[in-house]
Amino acid sequence: MPTWAWILIAAAIVVAAVIAFAALRRRRTTQLQERFGPEYDRAVEERGGRREAEADLGSRLERREKLEIRPLAPDARERYQASWTRVQSEFVDDPPGAVASADQLVGSVMSERGYPMDDFEQRVDDISVDHPQVVERYRSAHGIAQKNEQGQATTEDLRQAIKHYRALFEDLLEPAEDQPLRREDTETTDVEREERASRR
Repeated sequence: MPTWAWILIAAAIVVAAVIAFAALRRRRTTQLQERFGPEYDRAVEERGGRREAEADLGSRLERREKLEIRPLAPDARERYQASWTRVQSEFVDDPPGAVASADQLVGSVMSERGYPMDDFEQRVDDISVDHPQVVERYRSAHGIAQKNEQGQATTEDLRQAIKHYRALFEDLLEPAEDQPLRREDTETTDVEREERASRR
C-alpha cells in the first residue's frame, strides 16, 4: 500500500477519535447539567470554566458514591417533622432563636442520614449531589444564620432563612410515597401567617 494511503488512514482514525471524544464530552456535560441543574452553572462560574467545573462535579459524584446515605426511619421522620413544627412556632416570638434551631435541626437530619458534618463546604458539595435544586437555598440560609450569630440579620433575613432551611429539610425527609410532605406552595406556615398578619 502506498505511503499516502497509510497517511489517509491515520488521518481518518485521528478524525474519528476526535469526533468520538467530543461526543463523549458533550454527553458528560449533558449528564452533569441534568444531574446538578442550577448547581452546574454555579460551578462553572465559581471554577472559571466548564472543564474545571465538570472535574469538580465529577469528584463530588465519586465522593458521594462512597458515602452510606440512609433513609430516615418512619418514627424519626415523624419526630423531625414535629420538631420542625416547633421551630416554625418559635419564629413568631423569637426569630433569631428559630433560625438557630432550624440550622441545628437540619444538621441533625443530615447527620442521621449519614452525611459527614465536619466541614460546611464539603457538606454542601455532598448535599448538592442528592439535592441540587435546594443546595443554593441551604448556602443562603447558612449565611444568614452566621449573620444571625453576629446580631446582623434583619427579621426579613431570618424569615428567608427559615424558608430556605425548610426547602432542604423537606427534601431530606424523603417521605414514603403514600405520605407526601406538604410543599411550600400548598402549606401555610406559622412564619407565613405571621408575615401576613404584619401586613394588615
